[in-house]
Amino acid sequence: MAVARARVLGVQWMQRASQKVVPLGARTASRMTNDMLSGSYPRTPKGQATALKKYNMCVRDYEPYPDDDMGDPWYSWDQLDLRLNWGEPMHWQLDMYTRNTSLTPVSWNVMCMQLFGFMAFMIFMFWVGDMYPVYQPVGPKQYPYNNLYLERGGDPSKEPESVVHYEI
Repeated sequence: MAVARARVLGVQWMQRASQKVVPLGARTASRMTNDMLSGSYPRTPKGQATALKKYNMCVRDYEPYPDDDMGDPWYSWDQLDLRLNWGEPMHWQLDMYTRNTSLTPVSWNVMCMQLFGFMAFMIFMFWVGDMYPVYQPVGPKQYPYNNLYLERGGDPSKEPESVVHYEI
């Protein structure tokens, strides 16, 4: 009992130590800082004047769009499902707030039927291969020069009998 408890405590200690040293996934490296996030659109006339001066625009040219975080569905976005353009800042928990577009998971019944059906088919095919083996047809070895007549000790003064490797 004490050994099992010590083993569990050792595993827990290793997990805590590795969490302090190793970052938990790539999210920690790709998190956006506050400097990178875009600010809200100017709501007051003073804020609008500051934005006009910042972008060197006229009053008649500047019309801020309300920040409803929805995005125009008919705009040609670079990434249509998220309504984002390339290089546009994203929320660091964007995956939590977007709709799930993945396929619906296959039920356990269908997965088990496919697995056991495949295994039964393979067992049947191995059984058929064991009951009815198929080999390449093999004939007698063929050699050139009249079946190597002289090399096999044939008499050079006699004419060797002709070897026919086919039947007509």
